[in-house]
Amino acid sequence: MKKNYSIQKINRVLLLLCAVILFIVVKVPMWRIDLNAPQYPEGLSLFIYPNHLGGNIDIVNGLNHYIGMKPLHTEDFIEFKILPVIIIAFAIIILITAFFKKRWMLTTVLILFVVFGVVAMIDFWRWEYNYGHNLNPDAPIIVPGMAYQPPLIGFKQLLNFGAYSIPAIGGFLFVGVGLLLVVMNIIEYKVGKKLKSIYRQPALIVLLPMLFFISSCNSGPAPIIVGKDICSYCKMPVSDNRFGAEIVTNTGKIYKFDDAHCVLSFLHSAELKKEEKFKIYFVDFSGNHSLIPATASSFLKSEALRSPMNGNVAAFSNPDSMEQTFNKYPGTKLSWSELNKQ
Repeated sequence: MKKNYSIQKINRVLLLLCAVILFIVVKVPMWRIDLNAPQYPEGLSLFIYPNHLGGNIDIVNGLNHYIGMKPLHTEDFIEFKILPVIIIAFAIIILITAFFKKRWMLTTVLILFVVFGVVAMIDFWRWEYNYGHNLNPDAPIIVPGMAYQPPLIGFKQLLNFGAYSIPAIGGFLFVGVGLLLVVMNIIEYKVGKKLKSIYRQPALIVLLPMLFFISSCNSGPAPIIVGKDICSYCKMPVSDNRFGAEIVTNTGKIYKFDDAHCVLSFLHSAELKKEEKFKIYFVDFSGNHSLIPATASSFLKSEALRSPMNGNVAAFSNPDSMEQTFNKYPGTKLSWSELNKQ
């Protein structure tokens, strides 16, 4: 049976609708800020289009002058040059997705759309913050500690003005495109899930040997988690992150230990003799306590160390760290071969 991972017909229609909507968004206001005050009973409105500012710009700039805010001019915002290009680009990408009918393209469009929306809102907030906080110190009206940043969305009282910041028709249309993209991806996910169930058995036959091979190749140590991991020899929980060791077999099996005494005892146990090959790692006593190969470690044995099972052996990857610890905990310096003979 031939696999069909193309976008569903209904989603291709919705993609065409989304592209048309985005072409409309370029021509209509995306956001609006309404100002209400007793001296302006009819209210003032500022409309933000993808490529310019509209509404009562001159009156708003006149009011801003008195409180020290910079005047608003379309040419001062590079966003008005970039935003229409991005919106049209999204429309074209959506049309391309509808033509090629690839699911991965649909998912990519949704991710890019969401990222762009988040970045756009952050940039809008930054724009409001700069204009509301960077005030002229020589303004006719200065209220100590007062800022005039409009709300990102919703209502905020600014002196005797009530400021409402809400999406305009273009904003609602843009959000609508995002919601349609989400719906389309949900539809494709459900359809894809059904298709996967049809081909699951053949896929497992192919994947199981690969998974086995990958797991067999994973011969590295795993982090020892204090309070959670259990010592494979004494069966006690690991209690000190400065001590401990691991044995990793050639088949990927991992044995964890809370003390050098436990790992040395386990090395001579009957259980380990069943394994053909293995590697031994010790917890580095200093630094971030990472696991280091036993053969590349130097060891300090001191009764003053007081390790969990009285092995009292600390491993080091750095000779300088070992010397510093030796000065604090005098004892015997050992190599791995010398420690293994004890």
